[in-house]
Amino acid sequence: MKKAFQKIVSFLILSASLLLTGCNSGTEAYTFEGSDPEASSIYVKPVEGIKDDFIRGVDISSYLSETESGVKFKDFNGKELDDAGFFRLLAECGVNAVRLRIWNDPFDKDGNSYGGGHNDLETAIAIGKPATEAGLQVMADFHCSDFWADPSKQKAPKEWAHLTFDDKTAALSEYLKTSMERLYKEGVNVTMVQVGNETNSGFAGETVRERIYALMGAGTAAVKEAAKANNKEVLVAVHYTNPQNSDFLDYAKELDEYGVDYDVFASSYYPFWHGTEENLTEKLKTIADTYGKKVMVAETSYLYTDGDGDGSGNSVSSGSSGVVLGYEISVQGQANEVRAVIDAVQNVGDAAVGVFYWEPAWIPVQVYDPDSANAETVLNQNRELWESKGSGWASSYAKAYDPNDAGVYYGGSSWDNQAMFDFEGNPLESLKIFKYIFGGTTKELEIVRVDNIYFESGIGASVNMPETVPALLNSGETKDIPVTWNAEQVANAEASGAGVYEIKGTADDNGTSYELVCTLEIKKINYIKNSGFEDADMSMWDIQGKGVGKEADNNKRSGEYSLKFWDDSPVSFTAEQKIENLAAGKYDLGGYLQGGSAGSNPVFELYIEVNGERFTAQSGVTSWQNWDNPVVAGVEVPENAEVKIGVKVEAAANAWGAWDDFYLYESE
Repeated sequence: MKKAFQKIVSFLILSASLLLTGCNSGTEAYTFEGSDPEASSIYVKPVEGIKDDFIRGVDISSYLSETESGVKFKDFNGKELDDAGFFRLLAECGVNAVRLRIWNDPFDKDGNSYGGGHNDLETAIAIGKPATEAGLQVMADFHCSDFWADPSKQKAPKEWAHLTFDDKTAALSEYLKTSMERLYKEGVNVTMVQVGNETNSGFAGETVRERIYALMGAGTAAVKEAAKANNKEVLVAVHYTNPQNSDFLDYAKELDEYGVDYDVFASSYYPFWHGTEENLTEKLKTIADTYGKKVMVAETSYLYTDGDGDGSGNSVSSGSSGVVLGYEISVQGQANEVRAVIDAVQNVGDAAVGVFYWEPAWIPVQVYDPDSANAETVLNQNRELWESKGSGWASSYAKAYDPNDAGVYYGGSSWDNQAMFDFEGNPLESLKIFKYIFGGTTKELEIVRVDNIYFESGIGASVNMPETVPALLNSGETKDIPVTWNAEQVANAEASGAGVYEIKGTADDNGTSYELVCTLEIKKINYIKNSGFEDADMSMWDIQGKGVGKEADNNKRSGEYSLKFWDDSPVSFTAEQKIENLAAGKYDLGGYLQGGSAGSNPVFELYIEVNGERFTAQSGVTSWQNWDNPVVAGVEVPENAEVKIGVKVEAAANAWGAWDDFYLYESE
């Protein structure tokens, strides 16, 4: 009763707001194709070939719970916006679609919200109506769960949890049909439906492939049937993530093999987790060309600040472990990321559908400043609002459904530093990126900063410092500018031999100087060839076993590549290299290892063999990007010895990880 009452009140408030603002249903969408450059504080280069029908979307699922918590959004003049005004602002900034997640029943038995926007069907309708009034398309994102569905969890809704598989399939079909009927009846302009969310590990509680795809096929068929019954056209999407992984293309292959009828293959793409935009384009184009499907990015985002606005920690910051922050943390950097992702999808060709930015309006319900006198009061008020209005990512009530994650780590918005509104609800200039991609801006290209650099040289050789250094431009690109180094510091380092030194430099660009420091490392000679797997020639390595090979993804320690391993059967391999013509002396062998899920009593052995005698160091894996550095030290190598180095791995099925950056140095 409590839940139903809250929803009715929300619906009436939204409807009244629309009537008062005089919005007319079916408002024409803004057109931007052929636009001229606009004045702006950010630099934007147009995306070549972009068309008005390319989806420039935002996932706005937290909007209702945010406004129910008292959040006030404003326009670029500082005027507070009602619901109609908010969605008009999005349209004016070039947004032409919104994405709304839909959970079956995100409430406990007493009607308390699990949080995360309490995104049931009623909430989707309440947000979808003013979005439709503003001329925006709506993408309905059915998680087919009562709470967050992602690669780590795909839990069935409470109502389906104890059904037989056949009954669950029937229940899912009926749920999607009746939900679509309701959305159409309420006048929500649903043009795309997503069946499942980031379904890499399963779907609606199923983890066996045959059942996953049978259930998914039933879901896509139900959506198409509902659209046809209502004389509507709709695209049906499936959604996966981790395009940087080698198995990403397997999902499209399996969908085809199991005959799932869908239109759009959607991927999440967060640059700090998911590799390069070039790889994204390549993977999506392969799927489009191989299976004849449309493709899109269903989620992307980037941080504009390192700050935390609500007292609940951020998912991503400059201090986050394992992330790759390829763009400046600023409004300009955020705009650059969005433009780059749109360009990457556009480069797929005619199969490219569009891009959605994830949760640009999930800002603090109240701004928390830990140094203010009333900090504790504000934080407690925030906690109460997250609990009562569902405006945090999870409430404590979610424990009943998700005890191991939300039930322990419930709290506020972990995404407020990636929103496109500041902590006070003012729109950022990056929100206009969705229209700026057509005509660009008149802002001049300029240097943002010149960073300190790292440079290495071999021992005993002359140190030839770089003549130029990269300067970061406001476009996110770099250009090389000349640099002068402190000659005395270079000479002293050269004379001192192996070690790490700081060399001061001054870079110059048309009379503007930039001071920087080079960390110069004079390294010992590494006698292992292609020690970091960066060279195309891998002939020096003898790799035996399966599920192991050179790979370019986020498992590397440095460079672009590593020796990555994973297999769904027990992992067993060796990787060896013969070291030719090694002079007599003492040597240290080392390497770096990271990974996980190795099982009980795994073997991760680094070794060097000298005339058949093996010297070893044992290692192990704990987690992603937590690198162990095993070393075999002080190995005596006689004249004309036969020397071989290598690694041996024996681990459980589904063990994963990577070796990288091997070295064989003369001992000091």
